[in-house]
Amino acid sequence: MLELNNLHARVVPEDGPAREILKGLSLSVPAGEVHAIMGPNGSGKSTLSYVLTGRDGYEVTEGSALYEGQDLLALAPEARAAKGLFLSFQYPLEIAGVPVMTFVRAAMNAQRKQRGEPEVSAPDFLKLSRIAAQQLRIDPEMLKRPLNVGFSGGEKKRLEIYQMLMLQPRFMILDETDSGLDIDALKVVADGVNALRGEGRSMLVITHYQRLLDYIKPDRVHILSAGRIVKSGGPELAHELEKSGYDTVMGAA
Repeated sequence: MLELNNLHARVVPEDGPAREILKGLSLSVPAGEVHAIMGPNGSGKSTLSYVLTGRDGYEVTEGSALYEGQDLLALAPEARAAKGLFLSFQYPLEIAGVPVMTFVRAAMNAQRKQRGEPEVSAPDFLKLSRIAAQQLRIDPEMLKRPLNVGFSGGEKKRLEIYQMLMLQPRFMILDETDSGLDIDALKVVADGVNALRGEGRSMLVITHYQRLLDYIKPDRVHILSAGRIVKSGGPELAHELEKSGYDTVMGAA
């Protein structure tokens, strides 16, 4: 589903020199699989998520990224979203004055318009919203508040997964979704994520810690260091990292 080959990318700040972050990253995520990306701070994990979803300020200088055989890098961010890419942000943005449900319905209809599909009706939207909120144990009143304004870290992460359940993406990138969650909230969020696992969908789970992978079990684990994948393996690799640390595992690699 996703094929990255020798991907080089740099961050281009508004003031200051560009800095290369990804330095020859290659990765293959087949349809139906969940892959985890682990690595120390500054290794390029969040940059990878931004490059794939087309965030401003990041420039690909070499290599390729194919999504279902199509050149992903040639697509505008909104076109990538319409084709099923979804990013759960490490630090979700606040949008004052825009209720959660208004925002999510607008996002759903924008994607449907890109695909040439009719807008979701108000009754259908409310039905889908009710199901998603119940699954994630979200108070319906919370969905009437401005997006993420005044929400705790855990509430923001639940709202990210709520949006994912509503949009039904095909390739999901979860950027440290476990940060800010207590154990009960982690289980609820993981249940929402796992509900979307299936043959037609894939996931890239970015995390520092093994604990998330106890609930969202990956098919493959990759270690990212200095902008490239230095080691890949099965789920046991995450346990090895937890036991030995990055220095030991990356030193051996």
